[in-house]
Amino acid sequence: MNFAYRFLGSTSASSDAASSSFAFAPDTLRQPTFFTGKVARHIAFREAISALHHVVVSDLRFKPRDRTAYFEWLKQNEASFLAEATKQSAALKPRIAELQDRIRGLDRERDRLMKPFWAARQAYFNYLYKQNRDAWIVLDPVITVHPDEIFFECFSLDESSYGRLSCDHDVFEGLGEMAFGTTNIDYSHALYDEFQKIRSYRDTTLTIDPSGFEVQTGDDLDFREEKIDLPDSWVRGFLQVSSAMTLPAHVFDLHPLDMANILTRLAQKKEKAGPRSLRFVLKPDAPVEVVIEPWHDRLTFRRSIYRGKDPAEIRIWGRRRLAILGRALPLARSVRVHLTQSGLPSFFVVDFGGLRFTLGLSGWTANDWSSAGQFDLLAPRHKVDTDTAQRVFAALGKSHAATAAELAQWTGVDQALVHAALTAYTQAGRVMFDLDKSLYRLRELTREPLSPAQLRFASPQEEKADRLINANLVTIGNIDRNQGVRAINGRVLDNARTEQVNLVIDDDDRLVEARCSCHFYGHNKMARGPCEHMLALRRIFHAQVEGVAQDGHAT
Repeated sequence: MNFAYRFLGSTSASSDAASSSFAFAPDTLRQPTFFTGKVARHIAFREAISALHHVVVSDLRFKPRDRTAYFEWLKQNEASFLAEATKQSAALKPRIAELQDRIRGLDRERDRLMKPFWAARQAYFNYLYKQNRDAWIVLDPVITVHPDEIFFECFSLDESSYGRLSCDHDVFEGLGEMAFGTTNIDYSHALYDEFQKIRSYRDTTLTIDPSGFEVQTGDDLDFREEKIDLPDSWVRGFLQVSSAMTLPAHVFDLHPLDMANILTRLAQKKEKAGPRSLRFVLKPDAPVEVVIEPWHDRLTFRRSIYRGKDPAEIRIWGRRRLAILGRALPLARSVRVHLTQSGLPSFFVVDFGGLRFTLGLSGWTANDWSSAGQFDLLAPRHKVDTDTAQRVFAALGKSHAATAAELAQWTGVDQALVHAALTAYTQAGRVMFDLDKSLYRLRELTREPLSPAQLRFASPQEEKADRLINANLVTIGNIDRNQGVRAINGRVLDNARTEQVNLVIDDDDRLVEARCSCHFYGHNKMARGPCEHMLALRRIFHAQVEGVAQDGHAT
């Protein structure tokens, strides 16, 4: 996907003995969005926005050591090494050995002192070598200004971690001019160093600069235009996050010290074999327990009580990514944990009081949001006619943020259809789900709405499901209903093979359990989303049994 940006100048940061100032340059091609405020909670803001930066630069994908340069250097110098070695006389060997011992000692001391610097420098050079400038730009945070808060969103380099920093307006004092909306910002790596200079005794001003929108022409030499071929994975990642946030989850609060204990235990040991997971043991009205595998270390957190109704044991992988939270914990009031199912996404919301940092983790580090987890396919799948969807979207646009129940009340539309409309807009990048406050927010991810043709099928599984339905290859079997929960089984004929499918849909019309006899499910379970047979059976169930026609009206 190709996108064009135009910034007036560059993002700037300055600090002196009395004040710090951060002026972000927004994309002037988008709807005017700007904000000015003086930070009232300096240290909490510094730690939270630093945690967001750690998400931006995080890349835990396996990277084998690149020895190409070393072998090339060795090849170029091999002849000179051999020639020099033949010239050495036996009389110099003792002196050479003495000097070599001394050099090795100096080298060890140098390595000890310089190791942190070299590691940081090598990581930076590796990044420059493997990533071009465009790849850095597409991972820039997206900023949204709303009547109640301003929030930043970003992805990690490996696209397995999502970060969101939301700041209530109470966090700022002396609010200046403001225009609501979403914009891309020019964000530089050097900003992180400037964030570290924030101090409680310095006035700190945060500005999304409105001056670019006041200029009438783009001929000004200060304008900088960039055209970027945005990878589909980046767009798909943003679209998947909100869908994953709406999944049914086990929710509980961890004391910040308990989360710190988990990180400390993980830092003390390095696993050499699997399973490399955290297993959360949840029992109603009992302390949360965490088992660290493969050592089976069991931690019992008596300050953190699970208040859910149903017991559960849930495992999460890619646990090293939790180290991103380490810096934020000393100032945190609580850490709210949202666990869906084993191998599915998990979310950790760190509450500073007015400031909230959300870390979203995909099932595995290698299982990124965009390509491996089709979580939007587990959301409600009712079809909604265009007029109804636009009414819901217009109502959300007036308030910028609302719950589905509020939108249903304002529009007179059934809440199930409201959920379905919001899901469609979420997958189109126009709406996001706010896990902090459990409501939907208007957030235009791109300047122009994404093409419906590009978003018709969110995955190959959904495209295959569409073909199976059109060919009349789906048959519904038994349906058991219990307090709004529906258990459905059926058969799908696919390539001369009959697949047996079982689904459980809750009273919020979400797919909470599913099984299929196909290879896709057998190999992946639900970690990569539902298979085409589950999707096909679900759509036929809604259309034929529950009487929801393709236009969203009851039949």
